[in-house]
Amino acid sequence: MKKNIIKLFISAALIIVAFTSCNKSLDLSPVSSISDANYWKTADQFAAFVTGVHSRFRSHETNFMYLGELRGDIFGTDEGSTGAFTGEATQGVERMWQQTLDLDNYVVGNYGGFYTNINQLNLLIDKLSGTDVLAADTKNYYLGIAYGMRAFYYFQIYRSWGKAVIQTAYEEIDIANLAKEAAPAEEVLALVKDDIDASLTSFGTNYTMEQERGFWSKAATEMLKAEVYLWTAHRGGGVEDADIAKQALLAIQNNVSLTLQDDFGQVFETSNSGNEEIIFAAKHLLNESTLAFIGNFVPQTSLIINYYDSLENRKFATTTDNYDGLLRAPTKIVAYRKFSDLDSRKNSSIQAAYNMSNGRYTIAGCFLKKYQGEQNAGSRAYTNDYPIYRYADLLLLLAEAKVILGEDPSNEINQVRKRAYGTHYNAAIHAYPNQEIDGNPEEAILQERFFEFIGEGKRWYDLRRFGDNYVYAHTILTAAESYKLLWPIDRSTLTNNRSLSQTEGYQSY
Repeated sequence: MKKNIIKLFISAALIIVAFTSCNKSLDLSPVSSISDANYWKTADQFAAFVTGVHSRFRSHETNFMYLGELRGDIFGTDEGSTGAFTGEATQGVERMWQQTLDLDNYVVGNYGGFYTNINQLNLLIDKLSGTDVLAADTKNYYLGIAYGMRAFYYFQIYRSWGKAVIQTAYEEIDIANLAKEAAPAEEVLALVKDDIDASLTSFGTNYTMEQERGFWSKAATEMLKAEVYLWTAHRGGGVEDADIAKQALLAIQNNVSLTLQDDFGQVFETSNSGNEEIIFAAKHLLNESTLAFIGNFVPQTSLIINYYDSLENRKFATTTDNYDGLLRAPTKIVAYRKFSDLDSRKNSSIQAAYNMSNGRYTIAGCFLKKYQGEQNAGSRAYTNDYPIYRYADLLLLLAEAKVILGEDPSNEINQVRKRAYGTHYNAAIHAYPNQEIDGNPEEAILQERFFEFIGEGKRWYDLRRFGDNYVYAHTILTAAESYKLLWPIDRSTLTNNRSLSQTEGYQSY
């Protein structure tokens, strides 16, 4: 199967001109210099293009991570961190967790670059709608992918910037002369819901998961639907929207073979790609593509070898701890210490580094450990897949829906906790509702998601979904700075599209 992935990405590379992006804002530039007279004529050409939009999707994983997590309470420097360990080169990344973004210091600009693929998806939808070279089931499957993935992109934009330019028809646009106003946030959300419905209708009863769960699928659309309707359930949609989310999640359970891996660390192992916990993931492979963002979350090898791993009672070594990163986003020590020592997710997700003096260890800092990659010719290659949706996510979203509906979430929460604690699991102590935090079910779910999804681009979005007060309670952001819940639009984007206006509260020019 992995060989098939390589072949498909090579096929996509043959039409790489179709994915050439423009550096200017809202990149909706012509998708291809290959004329219609030469393309869209065979099933193989459609298949290659579908693979191409997944390749482009993978290229956005760094911004998915940044937008979804780095403004939360996991990454950054905190009391106890040593300057030598955390002072490598944050290079502006710290503005996310310090909540000091502005039009010139935005970290993620140009709407994440997402419009590059949105326009590819618009083109795909257009060509699928008019073709007769594909079998009906294949055509509908591709339409399900295209509508679902477009909804995903617009939901990222909605949660991050609120209002946005809505572009659903493919157009060959001169970006330098583009002048299009952003639609209100509620219209963007309405588009997301419409695309979700179109995706589910197109998929029909087809729950097939292609390319080791590396292609968008009906289950991915159902997961997105659950996220969207839980978002609105917390914002006035109440039990009606929570039930829609619940039914979407139950539909996945009833139609797809899913299970939690026995060991938490197994989920992310390169040798276990496409395992039955994964619902949809961005795929990586040695000599093909590696995880794009990881270098910002792990230290330089030359730095880490000065510290110690207290659990293994050893000094880090070049040959085994060759992370070769630049630690722009260290994991907070306080985040590491939130875990119980009996929780396997603690040391599977985070690596603590220690100084040692007179036989005593003193913590110096922490960094992300979830993605270990593989050793190749004396260097580390980060070939882990990046999960977008997995079964633990489904379970905790289902628990969230049940809480809103006044139902018992213990079954779903305790499946996740039982896997986390393994042989140390004691229901009387660890099971819901026996932990102290369980007195507040929403905080209990948020905490479980904190433990489960570090490094998966979830935390900031989780806090935002539950409501503004949860953001203020768990980050340094205050209600007096509520406009900062959204991201600023960068200066270049505002310059290139004079019809856009800055996110309310931020300086414009």
